[in-house]
Amino acid sequence: MNKVLVTGGAGYIGSHTAIELIKKGYEVIIVDNFSNSEPSSLDRIKKITRKDVPFIFGDLKDRNVISKIFESFNDIDTVIHFAAFKAVGESVAEPLKYYNNNILSLINLLYSMKQYNVPNLIFSSSCTVYGQPDELPVTEDTPLKPASSPYGNTKKISEDIITDFINSGNYIKSIILRYFNPVGADISGDNGELPQGIPNNLLPYITQTALGIRECLNVYGNDYDTHDGTAIRDYIHVSDLANAHIDSMRYLSNKSAPFCDIFNIGTGEGYSVLDVINSINKFLDRPLPYKIVNRRPGDVEKIWADNTKAKNTLNWFPKFNLDDMTSSSLNWEKKFRGTL
Repeated sequence: MNKVLVTGGAGYIGSHTAIELIKKGYEVIIVDNFSNSEPSSLDRIKKITRKDVPFIFGDLKDRNVISKIFESFNDIDTVIHFAAFKAVGESVAEPLKYYNNNILSLINLLYSMKQYNVPNLIFSSSCTVYGQPDELPVTEDTPLKPASSPYGNTKKISEDIITDFINSGNYIKSIILRYFNPVGADISGDNGELPQGIPNNLLPYITQTALGIRECLNVYGNDYDTHDGTAIRDYIHVSDLANAHIDSMRYLSNKSAPFCDIFNIGTGEGYSVLDVINSINKFLDRPLPYKIVNRRPGDVEKIWADNTKAKNTLNWFPKFNLDDMTSSSLNWEKKFRGTL
């Protein structure tokens, strides 16, 4: 049985990935410092999987934390590295916070993986590394533009660090997954996105607005060159994204797999902010209240994926459509708030 360390495993994507790993028979260890998650996430993982998951509270900026994990669980086969700050707007306002956290934690992890002979790494990257591309959809070979935010730049720098580390003769295999926009919730309704404070991401802000927790959704700009003037993203259901990590682990186990490879993980479809609002309105008694405000620093106009490589190489295929994403997000929010 493969033993997998999931960093940031109490977070939104990390917890859903832990659930899918456990369902498929993997042994999971989670490390998190709850900087943007809550201990209750671990209870939700147990409720859905009926398994106790070993948990370590710790900050990966402290290399001793990682060393102690690898000493305690000396047969870890794969690390899935989610732990990072991820809010674009906050990164513009506090760039040093993002560079210090996101890059130092990765460097510490790679040092320790080398020291303890942990062979496989799956890294959580982002489509933000493409900036605003000249052509759409973007492939893995699309030239990278200067990042539009410090958050995006930390992902680009992290990709370079991993590639340079492996090319220097360190025999660790890595897959870099460039996520597009993860949304949605577990189909059970028992786990979903639960940001601390005011949400930075679109779907939790929409669902909180739908339930009256937030007064109104701000739509940042309606003067983009898109079909309705609002920004376009490739939204991917979090459970589809979680399963991309499992397919990546299977691929890494193939001896012919390269030491480092990169994959886009998105549906291949672009939807505007108003498209998402129209989707969730199908499941509401009254239309979602929103207002148009100025563009937000660091946002790109439009981007969506060419996911052909992931389909052909990883044998990964997204299963959920936009309505599945918005309805599952709403069901989770209702269940969590006790209104379902």
